[in-house]
Amino acid sequence: MSTSAKIMNCDEYKEAIAADPAYVDDAGHDAACASCAGFKAEVLALDERISSALAIDVPALQMPDLPIMVATEDKVVSLAGRRKQTFAMPTWIGIAAGFALAAIVGVQFLANDGITDQELAAEILAHVDHEPWAMEATDVSVTNERITDVMAANSGTMDRNIGLVSYAQSCIINGRQIPHLVIQTTDGPVTLLLLPEEMVSMPVKLDGRGISGVILPVGDGSIALVSERNFDVDELKERVVNSVEWST
Repeated sequence: MSTSAKIMNCDEYKEAIAADPAYVDDAGHDAACASCAGFKAEVLALDERISSALAIDVPALQMPDLPIMVATEDKVVSLAGRRKQTFAMPTWIGIAAGFALAAIVGVQFLANDGITDQELAAEILAHVDHEPWAMEATDVSVTNERITDVMAANSGTMDRNIGLVSYAQSCIINGRQIPHLVIQTTDGPVTLLLLPEEMVSMPVKLDGRGISGVILPVGDGSIALVSERNFDVDELKERVVNSVEWST
């Protein structure tokens, strides 16, 4: 567990928590900052969810004894003195259940890396609900340097003419650090979550508490747009999709 007495700003603190959920800031930044305290709680909850998914007890698969067979020149025969084996229905049910359990475990491990469209949508809505202050209407833009820092090299690039960016933060979705931006439009603020490694099979509707939106498939990733319920994001979709290019 790392510790530090240095007084940190919000960006430094959130980056430290994203890298190590167990990070402790001796200067007590999270105690004085509601935003950072909420971010830490969200990262810890995600870390617990991943740990729980991995902590699965898998019983040993018991296979029944099979008859030993030997081949002669023209046929296969049972060894002399070997009792012929038959499988009762419960035995086959046990074998099938074992394979089913193995399949379930495989899905659990897959879900930690490649979650379903519905699980991704639920995590995005929970994340946006957790940071309501980011959706405030304002005419104050973050600096270009801040946007550049958040749009890390492994994320991509975005056309700065898309609109006034009032919020830019690195956040955690599905265990990955991604850019979380808020664009100010004439109809109100719109949240953009850029998800370069999260592919969806088709547009996925987002329907949360007082907010709605969509996850759009874009190349080898996706982009989530979230706004207040009375805001129509259709006009913004094309501009957003055309403004983002994933890093190769």
